[in-house]
Amino acid sequence: MQVKILADSACDLPLDFYTEQNATLLPLKVQVNGNEYEDVKTIQPQMVYEAIRNGNIPKTSQPSPVLFEEAFTNMAKNNEDGIYIAFSSALSGTYQTAVMILDQVKENYPNFDLTIVDTKCASLGQGLIVKEAARLAANNATKEEILKDVLFRVQHMEHLFTVEDLEYLAKGGRVSKASAFLGGLLNIKPLLNVEDGKLVPLEKIRGKKKLLHRVIEVMKERGSQLNEQIIGISHADNEETALEMRRMIEEEFHPQDVYISAIGSAIGAHTGPGTIAIFFLNQLPKKNE
Repeated sequence: MQVKILADSACDLPLDFYTEQNATLLPLKVQVNGNEYEDVKTIQPQMVYEAIRNGNIPKTSQPSPVLFEEAFTNMAKNNEDGIYIAFSSALSGTYQTAVMILDQVKENYPNFDLTIVDTKCASLGQGLIVKEAARLAANNATKEEILKDVLFRVQHMEHLFTVEDLEYLAKGGRVSKASAFLGGLLNIKPLLNVEDGKLVPLEKIRGKKKLLHRVIEVMKERGSQLNEQIIGISHADNEETALEMRRMIEEEFHPQDVYISAIGSAIGAHTGPGTIAIFFLNQLPKKNE
């Protein structure tokens, strides 16, 4: 039986991905203007950005324990083995809740074989790992083979991103208030990355053009065999810059593909509109493994 792949909506893959790949979506929750929605399923990111521009900061929360319990119990009853590729535990309690619920389900189904992986990733950093796991599962790879690939990519996934306004991240507690204040001065654009699952400011660069060129430089410094990779770009209502970034990446590195995705409502509620993020591996898995 094919290994089941599960992912939460923080991976910023579109709804049709889950249908096409027979993967299970575990949506985070988003509260906007007093209403609660399921990320990807019942809310579009544009609603979040409009709320932010109008001064209303949306709130997010992890998938409900009931959702985890239903998904895990259904798999256990069907004797399905699976891998849940989860949002960074440093940014959300989603992973910890899933582990807790799995322990409870296993009390009734002790042979249930589900592995939950803390990716320490977000957005398409997580999404690219999910996509490759789903591809391997569709090709009838064993759970051990898929898990080995997932864990390798978790170790080697790079995140580079910039936000239009650091204030959004500060309000959600993702970066310090001081960083947000400095970022707002003199058209300074922050370049951030993810270290051990946490958002960390990397550099401050004046002006968008210099920033995009610096992204290419950092990719050169950190990337490996970028011509053999699928590189991810996610954006928050900023497709024009995403396409410009894709053109620069293709011109410089000639990758296998550049996959562009909209940042979903749950991640976008914290980054705010205008965000651009780039994802790639600093090392490739060995082909003979």
